[in-house]
Amino acid sequence: MDQKNPFETPTTFRLHRAEYAVGFAVSTVLLAVHWDEVRWLPAIALFLYIDLIGYIPGAIAYHRSKTKRISKVYYVLYNIMHSLITQAAVIGLWLWFIGPEWALLVIPFHLFGDRALFGNFLKPFGLPFEPVPHPLYQKLIASITSSGRDSADPAPEMVPVPTGPGR
Repeated sequence: MDQKNPFETPTTFRLHRAEYAVGFAVSTVLLAVHWDEVRWLPAIALFLYIDLIGYIPGAIAYHRSKTKRISKVYYVLYNIMHSLITQAAVIGLWLWFIGPEWALLVIPFHLFGDRALFGNFLKPFGLPFEPVPHPLYQKLIASITSSGRDSADPAPEMVPVPTGPGR
């Protein structure tokens, strides 16, 4: 909602996903237009390596865990591999050492698709590795949206928390 309250209501979450849908659409159209120019073996490898390193190990560990608590290493791997910053570096290194090619489009296609189609963003340590509705979040959203106000309007009973040195 803002830099002091970094959570989203269902509406802002949909809008956030819609922004990534634009990138997904652009990368999809470019892949379709240049279909015959894509080297598909590198494209498939570039598409898959993100999840092979960043998601699959954590998903396996999570589903095998009786408590559903897994090492933060899996979260870090997921967040690094699904970071636009990391993947921009990968693309930059590819461009430097191999050169430009249409196969690189599968990287934004993957990341933007994850965010737009599935709502998968970076994973916070305090939540389960696989998405599970949190009862406190459900209660918060219910209280914010029950008033009928837009998610940007603060509820009258919300009191700002002082920040800074005078706190």
